[in-house]
Amino acid sequence: MTKRSRSSARPTKPLLRAPMRIGSLDASAVVGELRQMHEDAEDPDVERMPADEELFGALLYAEKHAQALRRQPVEVQRAAAVKRVQLWEYLREQTEVHQARAVDDARSVGVQWIELAPALAVGAANAAYNKAKRLKAVELRDETPGPGNQVRHVRRTPEAVLEAERRLAWEQADERRAQEAAQRRHELLVPVATRLLEHREALVRDDDADYWLEEIEAVLPHCQTPLQMVSLKRYLEAALRALTKLEKTTARSVALDEDARLALDAALKLQHGRAEREDDGSSNIA
Repeated sequence: MTKRSRSSARPTKPLLRAPMRIGSLDASAVVGELRQMHEDAEDPDVERMPADEELFGALLYAEKHAQALRRQPVEVQRAAAVKRVQLWEYLREQTEVHQARAVDDARSVGVQWIELAPALAVGAANAAYNKAKRLKAVELRDETPGPGNQVRHVRRTPEAVLEAERRLAWEQADERRAQEAAQRRHELLVPVATRLLEHREALVRDDDADYWLEEIEAVLPHCQTPLQMVSLKRYLEAALRALTKLEKTTARSVALDEDARLALDAALKLQHGRAEREDDGSSNIA
């Protein structure tokens, strides 16, 4: 019977299982444990062991002086060897992350892929590009919905990384647009609130509406910081809620003249993104 060949996965298909990684690790603490093992073994050269923060140098020392532990119980020797394996794996993972960032920095200042090829130990520009993309997979996540909304990791293929980078760029562009829109709303907030206060006497108000309009009046002259802008926005929203409630209760418009109605419309449009109300003095806020 002919054995069916396994179909290769689509290059951009997310990984269903997260790759096993050391991840977060207090490497300095682990190096400190190795140092203590060498001190307990009375390693005569332990004073020459690099500092706990110097991971690469400390690992080279532990490798070179592994025989210093030969008189220790076998369990200690095994534990030391496992710690070295763990630290080398952690260092390898960190190397991928930082090498990918170094490639990004090189590309940002105009270094060509053909120039990066020798540094990445490959022989061609396209090979350098592909290797760099595979390195980037470590830091990327596939945000498309998966089973149970679980986070899915990006496959280590140039196609998958490129797709994830494009998706991230779109998300960042959307975020920038949202921030720019919010900034524009903030820039309009002061003049809109000022205009509403200017026509306060032409608005039907109750104690609640008066309270929030007074809060707006108090913060408006000092509205410079983001926190003050947030306070102004909240006070304006509260004032509009109070006016809305009053209008619903009386079944009449709270605006007594055209200027007050236009000021109210501008505030509503800014706060709720609603279209301007029909040019009808009797129309309601809600």
